[in-house]
Amino acid sequence: MSWTILVIDDDEKLNRLLKRFLKDYGYDVYSATDANEGLKKIRTVLPDLIILDVMLPGMTGFDVCKRIRESSAVPIIMLTARGDVMDKVVGLELGADDYLPKPFEPRELVARMQAVLRRTQNTGADRRRCFGPLTLDFHRRQVFLADREVDLTTSEFAALDLLVRHAGKVLDRDEIMQTLRGIDSECFNRVVDITMSRLRQKLGDDPKRPQFIKTVWGTGYMFVAQESVDDIASI
Repeated sequence: MSWTILVIDDDEKLNRLLKRFLKDYGYDVYSATDANEGLKKIRTVLPDLIILDVMLPGMTGFDVCKRIRESSAVPIIMLTARGDVMDKVVGLELGADDYLPKPFEPRELVARMQAVLRRTQNTGADRRRCFGPLTLDFHRRQVFLADREVDLTTSEFAALDLLVRHAGKVLDRDEIMQTLRGIDSECFNRVVDITMSRLRQKLGDDPKRPQFIKTVWGTGYMFVAQESVDDIASI
């Protein structure tokens, strides 16, 4: 399968380098040098993944990420020149799926891209599972809450998928981090907590009286909802 990649970065030299390098791995690569051009190309090339620089002229990469997340769950890897932890946290809070500080080794970028793209593919469970008002369609990677579709980012769906598949088991932050990031890379617990907080908010789940995701203090998280009996019988 050929994946379509959009690079949004004002560094034209880097864009040319990434185009050449990623094409050797079989990717179809497009680029944009400013935010407005990038937002337009998203609608025309329909990328499978976006590589987005934080330091863009006019509109920051954070603003672009926020705009994208208003209408799309396309995976986003953010590039930050400073490697600042707060840059990473802000990007993840806005819905980015991963981050990479500049300068970077292109092969590391490819490894991160492959990890993120793997999480967008069919997990192998070609079916739906229901937990009261919550329904997960693993084949289409869709989530519904009382018949209303919930827009989740790639990382949010991956986290929910992991919790559901290990329902009733406490997963520590390291286990969850490996699923969210796919590789070891400057792991810090706040990434997991941010993702869980966003996921709970979208599911309308009260952490004090959890219907779906329970916090196990000092350890991690556990999916606590019971699977609907009728749905189990119909599979």
